[in-house]
Amino acid sequence: MILIIVDALLMLVSLYLIFVWVPPAAILGETSRIVYLHVPLAWVATLAFIVAGLAAIQYIRKNSIACMFYARSSVHIGFFFSILTVITGSLWAKVMWGSYWNWDPRETSITLLLLVYIAYFSLHQIMRTNPKGAMLESVYLVVALVASPFLIFVAPRLYPSLHPEPVINTQRAVLLDTEMRMVLLVSVVAFTLLYVILLKLWLSINKLEYVYNEDES
Repeated sequence: MILIIVDALLMLVSLYLIFVWVPPAAILGETSRIVYLHVPLAWVATLAFIVAGLAAIQYIRKNSIACMFYARSSVHIGFFFSILTVITGSLWAKVMWGSYWNWDPRETSITLLLLVYIAYFSLHQIMRTNPKGAMLESVYLVVALVASPFLIFVAPRLYPSLHPEPVINTQRAVLLDTEMRMVLLVSVVAFTLLYVILLKLWLSINKLEYVYNEDES
């Protein structure tokens, strides 16, 4: 409960900083404010997929159902935040490029990433009653963990892109001033705490579902 209260307050502070306190960025103007939501959403999605992959590795090593709970919970959260990342990115694209979707390399790579995890959800549904289902899911998530960095960080840079430079570009130059970095940091922390809260909630749901299925069988 304390964590929820802290994160709620931090979210309110973050929204105030984003929409009231920080001035709009040069050139981008008011549309730059969406960056303070888009970047943290993308960060949490990436973090969640990494946690899911690492938990899957632990399940393969230890055959611990608790690790599988973490993997399944985190991958759902990662997918949800990926969708929010796409939505905020599309809103920004509409303003800047006149179209919600342009099949830009970064847009294409996020589409492929979503398809990777949609396939995982399909595998989970097919194998949920199979005794070897959890192991197959774990192996798939490990493969997805290997593929994700390529789709997130490498593929978008292979071809010319309309997408602006990341906050820290390939030359490791930070493209934000001090005020913007502070606002972005607060937003990242707020959304990271939200991920932790959602992970705990989803873990409880997965455990209840597991107990229910065990009782049914």
